[in-house]
Amino acid sequence: MLKISIVPVTEFQQNCCIVFDDQTKAAVIVDPGGDLEKIVAAVEQEAVTVEAIWLTHGHLDHAGAAEAAKAHFKTEIIGPHKADKLLLDNIVIAASGYGLKGFANASPDRWLDEGETVSIGEHEFEVRHCPGHAPGHVVFINHANKLILMGDVLFEGSIGRTDLPGGDHQQLLDSIANKLMTLGDDYQFICGHSAPSTIGKERKGNPFLK
Repeated sequence: MLKISIVPVTEFQQNCCIVFDDQTKAAVIVDPGGDLEKIVAAVEQEAVTVEAIWLTHGHLDHAGAAEAAKAHFKTEIIGPHKADKLLLDNIVIAASGYGLKGFANASPDRWLDEGETVSIGEHEFEVRHCPGHAPGHVVFINHANKLILMGDVLFEGSIGRTDLPGGDHQQLLDSIANKLMTLGDDYQFICGHSAPSTIGKERKGNPFLK
C-alpha cells in the first residue's frame, strides 16, 4: 500500500512528499524544496529507505534542497523535464531575489519525458509533461491507486501561477485539459501547496477551468 507523509517546507509552505510502500518501506522524496532537517526527521519517523528524489519542476521551493537531499540519502535526482534546466541552474539567483539563503542549484541525474515511468518498488507512476507553470513541469500518476503527485499545475479551486519566468497561461490550461482532465473524477492529487483535491471536484467547481 502506498502512503504519503507531507512535509511543508520553506517560507512558501511547499508540500514536500515522502511517498513510500507501507510494507517494504521503499520511498522517494518528491520536491525537497528546503528545510532538509524537517525532511530527514520525517523519513526517520516513518522508518523508510529513500531510493530516489523526484522533482516535478525547477522552482526554488520545489528543488532548492534537492542536492542536499541527494548527498544526505546517497541517491539520485530524477526529473523534471529538461526544459527546466535554466530554472534549476538559477535557483540560488532566484532565492536571492526573495532575500533567501540556504538554497542550491540542482543537476538531475535523469531527465524525464512524456510517457516514461518511474517506480517505488512495484508501484509504477506514469510521467506526463505539463508545461505552463514551468516549461519542464511533470506530474507523476499512479493509476493503480488513482493518485497524482501534481506539483503546481492544478490546485483546489485554482491553477499554477504563470507570471514567473517560463510561465504561459494558455499552455497551462492546455496541459490541464489534455493531460489531467482526461483522467477519472476519482483521481486524487497532492499539489505543491495547500490541500489535496480530486479531478472530479476541480472539473465541477474550479473557476479557472470554466
